[in-house]
Amino acid sequence: QVQLVESGGGLIQAGGSLRLSCVASGRDFSRSPMGWFRQAPGKEREFVAGVSWSSVSTAYVDSVKGRFTISKNNVKNTVYLQMNSLKPEETAVYYCAAKEWASDSRQTYSASSQYDYWGQGTQVTVSS
Repeated sequence: QVQLVESGGGLIQAGGSLRLSCVASGRDFSRSPMGWFRQAPGKEREFVAGVSWSSVSTAYVDSVKGRFTISKNNVKNTVYLQMNSLKPEETAVYYCAAKEWASDSRQTYSASSQYDYWGQGTQVTVSS
């Protein structure tokens, strides 16, 4: 059974940092591009960051560039999201996602429909 389990969320003051982790299990994810999305109350789920299965390529939504870093450890089947200088408007449930397989080691994906597996989400609350 495939599972993605996020952790690392919590309550943080504006300007602070959090590191989210997502452990994938149930199959081999070494050829799986992965990503992070977030959904704030009353809003649609949005792409935050993506990483190719080789970790050669990364992609970010413009609003987090320079502050967030996505990374992937294929040995541990884990993807991370380091979030610095957090803002109150980034309060949301953060989800990790995995695409089943990709032939291109450099390809990242930003559409939720391109991912096959999802975690249950972890709440990030940024206070002002």
